[in-house]
Amino acid sequence: MHYLLSNPVQLAHLLMSARKAKGLTQAAAASRVGLSQSRLSVLETDPSSLTFEQLLALTSLYELRLMAHDRQPASAPGSW
Repeated sequence: MHYLLSNPVQLAHLLMSARKAKGLTQAAAASRVGLSQSRLSVLETDPSSLTFEQLLALTSLYELRLMAHDRQPASAPGSW
């Protein structure tokens, strides 16, 4: 499944949903990525202070992949 994230609230929901889908408690998930349960709780409600390293650790744990795409398709060669 693909998720289009446009704001921090959507990321927060994705992180919480992915954790629950894996059957992990906040404490278990946090322990596996080196965070406290309270820190993970904060990130699942307001991920604005999430570091890139934490994001990579969580997406790896939840078996998610990060991808970036151009918003608009590239123009054909020679067309402006």
